[in-house]
Amino acid sequence: MNQLQLVATIAERDVVRYTPAGVPIVSAVLMHSSQQEEAGIGRTVEFEVPAFAAGEISGRFASAELGASYWFNGFLARKNRNSKALVFHIIDFSAA
Repeated sequence: MNQLQLVATIAERDVVRYTPAGVPIVSAVLMHSSQQEEAGIGRTVEFEVPAFAAGEISGRFASAELGASYWFNGFLARKNRNSKALVFHIIDFSAA
């Protein structure tokens, strides 16, 4: 199963663009910071992840407040067929 749930802030966001098929897409960079426990030891975790929202959710995502925390749900996939880089595909989000 490929499912990712993440609390993050929207660090950067592009304007809405459209695919050749007319599907709206909004690209962004999400920033995560948390304390996790690994092998009984506390660890600070911080990272940025490229993300995008496509279809109906893109309009709501495009108007979401930059810098605010949200609970994101989605999945990871390659940026494109020939890339090894991963992108987080947002399928839903709500205020954290």
